[in-house]
Amino acid sequence: MKKPILHLINLENVSIFKQLQLEEALLRLDLRNWCLVNTGSEPAIVLGISGKPEIHINKNAYQQNPVPVIRRFSGGGTVFINEETVFITFICDSEELNVSSLPLEVFRWSEKIYKSVFEHLDFRLQENDYVIGDKKFGGNAQYLRKNRWLHHTSLLFDYDPHQMKLLNFPEKVPVYRQTRDHTDFLCKLNHHFPSKNILKNKFEMSLENHFNVQKVDIKVVEELSLLPHRKSTAFIKSW
Repeated sequence: MKKPILHLINLENVSIFKQLQLEEALLRLDLRNWCLVNTGSEPAIVLGISGKPEIHINKNAYQQNPVPVIRRFSGGGTVFINEETVFITFICDSEELNVSSLPLEVFRWSEKIYKSVFEHLDFRLQENDYVIGDKKFGGNAQYLRKNRWLHHTSLLFDYDPHQMKLLNFPEKVPVYRQTRDHTDFLCKLNHHFPSKNILKNKFEMSLENHFNVQKVDIKVVEELSLLPHRKSTAFIKSW
């Protein structure tokens, strides 16, 4: 069976704001299948399209340690990200992959992609999160259109518990979290992989099992992003 083509862009030290801008352009202006992988983004807080900073951000902690606050164009919750976060985003044609633009369909498809990456671990999709055992290491956000969908994942290779205090305890949490704070609820992938590069290499091997992978330079997407299109990604300057 012929594998579908997937265009892969590997990014290094690209800000999450620019990454989201590139993703939005690919979603709105292109019809091909894409995957973006990014590491080394500077610290920031990223809210979903309907997220409210006054609810999700601890203002006292933020005043002591201010970082950029960004509203992304997709749904999902609020996350704190830094240089140790590994971002992986799929932007795909639902008909070509035979994956309907429905949240659970996309989640189940992505779980299959990641299974071989974490085959040596107790990995699974738990509600809307990727977990090892009962601890979360990856959060997801989606944007769904009729024949096209985006699935964005933030993987915690490492994190600073002190920086996590920038976020309030969410109003809505997955059932499996119960009342656990960040330290008891989250785990770090650097406990299971010697380096981010080894993690990324395993992920690329998984992609090659499912796709005809074609690597693309970031300049191609940067040029595309200059074309007129709807832009919802934005900095939040105050609240």
